[in-house]
Amino acid sequence: MVDAVLALFTLPLPELSGLQRAGLLLPLTACIAVVYKALRCETPREIPLASVILWVTILIGMYMVGIGLMVVYQLLS
Repeated sequence: MVDAVLALFTLPLPELSGLQRAGLLLPLTACIAVVYKALRCETPREIPLASVILWVTILIGMYMVGIGLMVVYQLLS
């Protein structure tokens, strides 16, 4: 049991494809959006919709930055 938990922190993840790595961004940004909006919203009823809007905004922004960097990389290489 202890060895299995220790392996999570000492062994690298198996090779992930680009789509899988991009998918890891979804839960990370969702957690950030929910926590941020839980601190900023005045009533709990506002949290779900505000979190979804912020989550989508963060995702679009991060993917657009990634696409932009990939285009710049392709142009310079």
